[in-house]
Amino acid sequence: MRRSRSGFSLLLAGSLLFSAPALANDPLAAFGGYEGLHRIAIDTLDRSMADPRLRPFFVEQDRPDIAKKLADQFCQELGGPCTYKGKDMKKAHAKQEIGMQHFNALVEVLQDSMDAAGVPFRDQNRLLARLAPMYRDMVRD
Repeated sequence: MRRSRSGFSLLLAGSLLFSAPALANDPLAAFGGYEGLHRIAIDTLDRSMADPRLRPFFVEQDRPDIAKKLADQFCQELGGPCTYKGKDMKKAHAKQEIGMQHFNALVEVLQDSMDAAGVPFRDQNRLLARLAPMYRDMVRD
């Protein structure tokens, strides 16, 4: 059964699920460790390039650098041993005209990448719940 992909509402629902305790020993285990997060980040960027809603935001970007920063950010947000060293979301996206439809499309693409990597739904929601508040700094609608 395919779950709903209603973007922002899914992120809000996911935030409610985040109250479940994180994995005590390895919060990244469900994602395949840091290497798995990096593969998910690369896949998300590849899918974004194939999506006409998102492609314009990534055409002129250094995708290997973005993939590393995304993996670091995902790792940090999940409580792993990583430190995100990129710009804050407001500065990183200040010159882009990102609307809620773009943000929702990126959430869908990230979910597809996590599905393809075999990340359980509950663990996907853990990450999405941590990322959800960032929409305030990215979306210009």
